[in-house]
Amino acid sequence: QVQLVESGGGQVQAGGSLRLSCAASGGTFRNFAMGWFRQAPGKEREFVAGINWSGSTTNYGDSAKGRFIVSIDSPKNTVYLHLNTLKPEDTAVYYCNKVTALPWAWGQGTQVTVSS
Repeated sequence: QVQLVESGGGQVQAGGSLRLSCAASGGTFRNFAMGWFRQAPGKEREFVAGINWSGSTTNYGDSAKGRFIVSIDSPKNTVYLHLNTLKPEDTAVYYCNKVTALPWAWGQGTQVTVSS
């Protein structure tokens, strides 16, 4: 059974940075593209960034372009999201999962809170 464990969130001021980590275990991951998603209070979960398992291809949601960077350490089954120039509207719980229509069970996520 696949397990996804997100970490690295916290509370920062606007303009600050954080690095989120997602450790995956319990399965074979090299055939899947991985992604970061976020969900703010009262809003639907949205796609933030994705990366293939080799790290050669990335894509970003509009909210992330130019500020966030997704990376992967395939031997460690770990995906990262570098959050830069954070804004209060980036406040959300951040999750990772595969980027398909049938995601694995969601982890607990990691809370990012950005104050102005």
